[in-house]
Amino acid sequence: MSNPLANKIIVSVTAEYDVRHSHPEKDKYVFRYKVHIQNNNAIAVQLVRRHWFIFDSSGVVREVEGMGVVGRQPVIEPGNSYFYESWSPLETPIGQMWGTYTFKAKHVEPFKVQIPAFTLEARFKLN
Repeated sequence: MSNPLANKIIVSVTAEYDVRHSHPEKDKYVFRYKVHIQNNNAIAVQLVRRHWFIFDSSGVVREVEGMGVVGRQPVIEPGNSYFYESWSPLETPIGQMWGTYTFKAKHVEPFKVQIPAFTLEARFKLN
């Protein structure tokens, strides 16, 4: 059974190819992504863990788990949002990421919120 608090946390992600840090000749494609987390609950929630699945077009899936995000475990007050930026390398120019965040709140068991899948795609300029 899902926690009703989870339904009121909205996660959206945008991603872009990082030309400066990528090296296609070495099969290194770097993608930057921006995450926006909106807490539409009447109580504060704290993001305590992340669990990512990172898929590239060669069929490789990596998992990344850990405490918080970018070294933080932010508390998001009611009606507020939290924003952060991060990055991920791939060995192919196309991939996808998705996962879950684990949150906690007062008097509630920890609960998970889905991070919607988003595409990582290097768009090369044709000359």
